Amino acid sequence: MENPYIPVPVKAKKITVESDDKTLRTYDLVFCNEEERFEFLPGQFCQLSILGKGEAPFGIASSPTEKEFLKFTVNRVGVVTTAIHWLEEGEPIGLRGPLGNSYPVEKFKGCNVVIIGGGFAFTTLRALTVYLLAKRQDFKDITVIYGARRPGLLLYQNELAQWEKRDDLKLHLTIDEAVSGWNKRVGFVPTVTKEVAPSPQNAWVVVCGPPIMIKYTLPVLSELEFPPERIYTSLERRMKCGVGKCGRCNIGPKYVCVDGPVFSYAELQKLPMEE
Repeated sequence: MENPYIPVPVKAKKITVESDDKTLRTYDLVFCNEEERFEFLPGQFCQLSILGKGEAPFGIASSPTEKEFLKFTVNRVGVVTTAIHWLEEGEPIGLRGPLGNSYPVEKFKGCNVVIIGGGFAFTTLRALTVYLLAKRQDFKDITVIYGARRPGLLLYQNELAQWEKRDDLKLHLTIDEAVSGWNKRVGFVPTVTKEVAPSPQNAWVVVCGPPIMIKYTLPVLSELEFPPERIYTSLERRMKCGVGKCGRCNIGPKYVCVDGPVFSYAELQKLPMEE
């Protein structure tokens, strides 16, 4: 962007209700001015804004290979997200981005990739998965482990069904507790990761989910002998202004919105523990 402080106008081309409680909605946004379209990589984020309500950060859920739109999934939790949920197709919204760094996809070439996600935080992992599948010849085995509290909270269910049918991707879906009609895995994501036991040989891992999920998944990956420098996660929940000026996202010397949100586990181990 020429000026990272000024949002550009985009509009909602398509709005999809993702969850059974209607708190999660996905927006396919298109630029009002095509000249303002930008390049990005999986893992980056943008700020979405509603005039008079404010702005909030969201990970880009679409892949750079999907040229016709930018996809964002919004969880209705506050003033800004509620205002976004009131949007109708064709209505304008402000966008600043792309912001932050990305998953190191160049490092993944010629290697196995393990993607581990939980709940609403699967957004940028959806972007990464679609990107890897679009460039499938560049990568070896792709394993996706994705869990939610219940089936109705799993995102992108039509796509998940398509991924299950592929023979070049291993998809493991899980929910926290068994419910009638569910015939896939049951258990928390760290437990399922241990059961699946992906090999660390020539492999990289990307983990994104609720903090409690990440907390208990990282030790499992260490048990499976994944080296810390080959484990990546995103701290996008800490995003604030997006340009490192407000100082509300810092961890020690790092500003998450400038130095991140993507960090390796090795990098995180060097940062001060938070109380």
